Amino acid sequence: MTAQEITKRLSSLSNPVIAEHSQRFFKTGKGEYGEGDRFLGIRVPEIRAQLKEFGAVSLEEVEVLLQSAFHEVRLFALLLLVRKFSKGDDKKRAAIYDLYLHNLDRINNWDLVDSSASQIVGCYLESRDRELLYKLVKASSLWKRRIAVISTFQFIRNKQFADALKLATLLLHDKEDLIHKAVGWMLREIGKRDMAVEKHFLQAHYKKMPRTMLRYAIEKLPVQERKMYLSGEI
Repeated sequence: MTAQEITKRLSSLSNPVIAEHSQRFFKTGKGEYGEGDRFLGIRVPEIRAQLKEFGAVSLEEVEVLLQSAFHEVRLFALLLLVRKFSKGDDKKRAAIYDLYLHNLDRINNWDLVDSSASQIVGCYLESRDRELLYKLVKASSLWKRRIAVISTFQFIRNKQFADALKLATLLLHDKEDLIHKAVGWMLREIGKRDMAVEKHFLQAHYKKMPRTMLRYAIEKLPVQERKMYLSGEI
């Protein structure tokens, strides 16, 4: 199975109405974060439905798919990498991790990051040195910084909070709303597992956190407590 054949199949599922909506939703206009991205107009469940049939495609062909101008083709490639990674041995996982890092410029919207970073980068680094995340978090690329943050979700799931908290501290003054949302999300996930850890971080930083980051972080707290954080009364 080739990248060309997969692209042809995905193209057959295209819907111009959905494509137009997606281009607005993913902010593809001039000066927006997804500027220039193109969409076929395929809903995610339809994309996922193709994974089983094309699961045997080689990593070389997956890398070709990642070069596609079409968002859904890149998403399919990333979902396929996640699937292969979850089923692979150590050698296959290392190859997928390397391929992922070599193509970071193609992982260039929030859904592409969120559907793959923790499942590949986070899983691979869970028992390894995590210095890469501290390099990515300093990158000029919004998407590389988001990959660093979202990768920690895998650690958080296993109650390893230190890296997520360190990255959150480094990103307190980031200018991008999509980073604020990602950091707040990870803080909220920490709170689901250990509220004391999240509240300790909030107590130290909530007054200088971007508003969006704080709102995401405290989303599951009782209403009155949320109001107190937002008004600076904690």
